[in-house]
Amino acid sequence: MNITSALVLFAVIWFMVLFIALPIGLRTQGDEGEVVPGTSAGSPARLNLKRKFLWVTAITVVLWCVIAGIIMSGWISVSDLDWFHRMEPNGPAGGTGG
Repeated sequence: MNITSALVLFAVIWFMVLFIALPIGLRTQGDEGEVVPGTSAGSPARLNLKRKFLWVTAITVVLWCVIAGIIMSGWISVSDLDWFHRMEPNGPAGGTGG
């Protein structure tokens, strides 16, 4: 796995974990009973993004280490995910791509 693949994998995992973590522990202004004029009652009362970003980053590092380790060890490869047998075992015939 080269550095670009590693960074892309980290970014994808980070955003997936972020979107899962955003609603966890969310208290809305309607829940708190203090709706600021001009905002929706569903708006967050206290949005601690820095703390949430730190948690998301910590979880992502753990998940990335596990997934990158599996990929780099060769335990699971792309050919293992070829459920419909569309990939040839040694590449295209003749090696010219066509």
